[in-house]
Amino acid sequence: MPKSKTQTPSEVLQKYIDEYQTNPFALSKSLDVAYQTVTHILKGKSRITAQMAVKLAKHFGNTPNFWLDIQAQSEINELSANKKFTATVNKIPKAAKPTAKVKLITQKKKSRTSYAKPNKQAAKAKSKKKVKAFKTDRAKKK
Repeated sequence: MPKSKTQTPSEVLQKYIDEYQTNPFALSKSLDVAYQTVTHILKGKSRITAQMAVKLAKHFGNTPNFWLDIQAQSEINELSANKKFTATVNKIPKAAKPTAKVKLITQKKKSRTSYAKPNKQAAKAKSKKKVKAFKTDRAKKK
């Protein structure tokens, strides 16, 4: 059964109940859940949890992701319709990619990832300055 972008979990579940010619009570018994759990999903009062998605998938012969995707898409559609939430999201700045000189390198010999050292010449020059400053301070103390 193909899903539409506008279908809610309750609409999809109702279509499956109709297609399989069952009712919420019989479905709740088959899934070993309370009758209210099924009716709340059908009324849109409850969401499809991961546990319920697994049970529905087993019963109707599809995947848990099918049910969770319907639930997630429904929630995203609800949020998109919320003007206050949309205004808040529109204020969030987009992350800038880092421009650091240190790059991630995967070593061939080892199966782990390490970081390359920054510019070696700059590090040596900095080290030489520290040594020179140390020698100068030492000479001044004598």
